[in-house]
Amino acid sequence: MKRALLIVAILAAAQTGAAHAKGSTFVTFLTPSGNIGCGYSSGMGPRSLRCDIASGLKPRPRRPTGCVHLNWGDSYTMNVRGRAILTCHGDTAIIKSSKVIAYGKTWSRGGFECWSRSSGLTCKNASHHGWFLSRRHSYRF
Repeated sequence: MKRALLIVAILAAAQTGAAHAKGSTFVTFLTPSGNIGCGYSSGMGPRSLRCDIASGLKPRPRRPTGCVHLNWGDSYTMNVRGRAILTCHGDTAIIKSSKVIAYGKTWSRGGFECWSRSSGLTCKNASHHGWFLSRRHSYRF
């Protein structure tokens, strides 16, 4: 729950342009279709990356324990090390004013890499864990 609240605060600050905590960074990006949006944060807890997919995760996962009044089933989050988790959230990482990462291009920062392809978005961390997101299917690895 604390992690969800931190993500909510970071995304809210980024949307209003107020993310200016000393030493903190928050960067967002979109795929060209606008169906997938991601947010990277550092300086406010562990470095993390979250990606949301507007069309939802396929297949739809079970509701995470404790995620009663928040959204789920459309987002993964991971730290720079370790496995990705299903995100329980009350906000979105799909921010329309974000930089678009063209198909065929790679985004990288702080131990994370994402590849934007017309077939979907693949992101991994320094532990080589991550996810693949597309309209047709999604999975963690």
